Amino acid sequence: NRKKVKIMCENYCLDLDSMPKVLQTLDGVTLAEMDLPPIKYVIKDLLPQGLAMLNGSMKIGKSWMVLDWCVRIAKGENIWNFPTTKGTTLYLSLEDSNTRLQDRLLSVTEDVPPNVHFSINCLTIGDGLEDQIRNFVAEHPDTVLVAIDIFQKIRTTTEINYGVDYAETEILKSLAGELGIAILLVHHVRKKEDEDPFNMMSGSNGLAGCADTLFVLKKSKRFSADATLFCTGRDIEYREIDVRFEKETCTWSFISDSAENPETLLPRPMQKLVEMMKEKSAFSGSNAEFMEEFKSYSGIEIHTNVMKKMMKKHRSELEENGVTFEDCKRNNDRCIDICYDPPTDNR
Repeated sequence: NRKKVKIMCENYCLDLDSMPKVLQTLDGVTLAEMDLPPIKYVIKDLLPQGLAMLNGSMKIGKSWMVLDWCVRIAKGENIWNFPTTKGTTLYLSLEDSNTRLQDRLLSVTEDVPPNVHFSINCLTIGDGLEDQIRNFVAEHPDTVLVAIDIFQKIRTTTEINYGVDYAETEILKSLAGELGIAILLVHHVRKKEDEDPFNMMSGSNGLAGCADTLFVLKKSKRFSADATLFCTGRDIEYREIDVRFEKETCTWSFISDSAENPETLLPRPMQKLVEMMKEKSAFSGSNAEFMEEFKSYSGIEIHTNVMKKMMKKHRSELEENGVTFEDCKRNNDRCIDICYDPPTDNR
């Protein structure tokens, strides 16, 4: 008799009796010749069907972004430069009251479409949420997006564990595949900074490992209106989209897209370093003097050791952009010499 295997989380079990005993395979020729449907996008080249996560600090504006996306997708309007697939959207705004949600909705748009739906409460994963979503999609067959704000509200555990995190998100990922929709989870990041913004996601790597698409919304300074949306996934190319929060409309406006300007794929501090050196041409001084000048120019708060480590990691990219540097020691002080030499097309 085959046993039921418990998967790292007391509420979710995989019944091996329901699995086929013979491994189902496809040979390469058969796979290559199959007429398979293309990947479908809710937001072209940005949000495909499947499970996605939007991560960011508290009160940074994640909810405003998701609300605007839900409304625009329901209308079939572009989101920035990206076309959308028009369809019904469901926004589970689990930290709001109806009064606050109404106020937010009317701040984003005066022309509210009838096919954007809202709820301020729902059941949790494994305790009825999946059936609630299935029933909604059955009543609204043109549903393309379900956004859940915030992920923690539908979880059954606070334990940080790879197996638990993966098991919970796998349920939603399977549901998205079953229904042919995108499910977007809004989630927090840790306070600790990291050169890779995706390492800042709260929880274990099980969340990032399971999700099909990941977004991190990050500001260089807490009170700045400007931010970068870092995007990666199995079905989208890596890109960094610079955006600005418009207080008048409570929406995020488009500034630039690294996919259109590949040089902006450098981390933001490195972009600012290139810009600074284009103006200065050369710098020679102590690490402390360099960081003081860099922070004054860029407005970016970053520790010296993090900055120097980032420069060394991206040395080749900096050189391609005309920036070279050398660490040295003078009078017992750690110093740095930086030069800018405009790159030529035939280098």
